[in-house]
Order: sequence, then structure tokens, then C-alpha cells
Amino acid sequence: ALSTELVRFDMQAMENPGISGVAYQQGTLAGYELREYLLEKWGHKCIYCDKEGVPLQVEHIHARANGGTDRPGNLGIACQPCNQKKAARDIKAFLKKDPARLTSILAQAKRPLKDAAAVNATRWVLLNRLKATGLAVEACSGGRTKFNRCRLYLPKTHALDAVCVGDVAAVAGWRRPTLAIKATGRGAYQRTRLDKYGFPRGYLMREKFVKGFQTGDMVRATVTKGKKIGTYVGRLAVRASGSFNIQMGKEVVQGIGHQYCTMVQRADGYGYWFNMDSTISAGAGHASRAALSLPGMNAGISRAKA
Repeated sequence: ALSTELVRFDMQAMENPGISGVAYQQGTLAGYELREYLLEKWGHKCIYCDKEGVPLQVEHIHARANGGTDRPGNLGIACQPCNQKKAARDIKAFLKKDPARLTSILAQAKRPLKDAAAVNATRWVLLNRLKATGLAVEACSGGRTKFNRCRLYLPKTHALDAVCVGDVAAVAGWRRPTLAIKATGRGAYQRTRLDKYGFPRGYLMREKFVKGFQTGDMVRATVTKGKKIGTYVGRLAVRASGSFNIQMGKEVVQGIGHQYCTMVQRADGYGYWFNMDSTISAGAGHASRAALSLPGMNAGISRAKA
């Protein structure tokens, strides 16, 4: 069976939180949908200090004490120290020494809800594709996922978010690594490396294959002599000389000869690794991720940055 987030933002309630009947309709999930929207809108970081990986609070850009409303255009997210420091002060006075940030916040706050409308429109396509598999499909909101995770005191990871989708009574045995798959692409067309001024500083090879290998291949290298004796398994970065680099999680081993490499999997445009995030304790924060994607790639991730 499949459980998926049928992501939907209640734009009417977001624009007018005081609309009649909203409290009754939302029940125990009240506020979760709006907070999820705000986290996505502001990039999961404090709007005043850019701090990430800490509890973030809903912040009224124009304080309610000064006539500010609960409409999403007047809401941001802030860490507790910044929220308390600003208090009911006018944002222009609070950020008078940082006019660039002030301009950015005010512009972002006025961003329309067209992104929420786009999600609302495309969610049915995803649901219909899942139904076409023939499996039983349970469709729930992202707010319920967060509600379940908070209720069960689980840490914030992509895998545990997936566990918390839908009707969940309890979660046990979750401290285990999960297999993560990320789209990395099959390389880049750009053959010239540029410096920060836009001038060329180096050139990449025109050939993709070297000694039968290409960048992105998963290999096992068993080195039998020299300073790097040992076995290494990871993603390959080829060099014209035949001396390759192997990326193993956060560690890169350089200068491994091609003669020691055995193919495990051809590059298929995806990176695979065991993600240890799910083994952390509740409230322990964010675990760093193994970087198995190709250099220079910046594939998007799902909502709710881990």
C-alpha cells in the first residue's frame, strides 16, 4: 500500500484566518498547514539571522500590538532570540542597520500565493499516477505528517517524515539507516571552469570515459601496494591520467589507479547511499548527509528540509 502527502494549502484560511468555521474544520491540525507553508516560503531559516537547524517560531513582521494581522503576507519565521529581540518593535527600526535584509524580507512577504496554487493544481496528477499502480493509496496532508511527528516525538528527517504520513498510531524500531536515492544527473555540458570573475581557470576533458570508467560510476578499489593499501567503495571521478578519485560519503580518496578498480554499478544519473539520519535521537538536530552526488550538481529536495 502507498501513503502519500496530498499537499494542499487552504488559501482561503491563510488569507483570512478568522473566517467562520475554520477552527471547527481544522481541529487538532490547526496551524500546522500554515506553519508548513511559512517554512517553505522562508527557506526553513530565521528571516533575521539566517540561522538553520533550530526551532523556528511564527513571527509577525508587523507586530499585532501595532495593528499587524495574521495573514500570511505578514508572517515570517524566526528563532527565539531574534523573535524576543524584535518583540513589538517596527521592523524598519529593528533592521535600520541592515537595509538590504529589510528590503528582502518586505519583498518576500508580499510574494503571492501562486506557488501554493501550483501545488494545489498538480497534487491530483501525482495522486492519479499512484492510483494507476493498482496499490491501495492513502492520501493525507503535510500538516498531518508534521502533527504525527511532533506527537510521537520523532526527529526531523526525510525518512521519518515518510513514516509519519497518514493515519499513524505509533512508530517503533525507527533508529536504523535508510537507503537514500538522489537524482544527480549524468554530467554537465560545461567544459570550462570559471573563477569568481567569470574568467576561465581550467578545462574539463572532452571524453567521458577513461580506461572504461566515467565519473559517477560506483566502484570497488582494492589497492594492494603503495601508501593507500586498502579497499575503497564509492563514486568515481575520472582523470585523464588514469589516477582516479573515489568519494566515500564525506571522505574523498585521491590518486587511486584505474587498475585497482572494479565496476559495481554504472552511473545511471542517481546517487545511492545509506543515510544515518534515522539513527539519531529525538531532538538531536540534523545529521550531516553523505555527498555522493556529482560535483556541481544541485538537485532539488522535497519539502521540509531535514
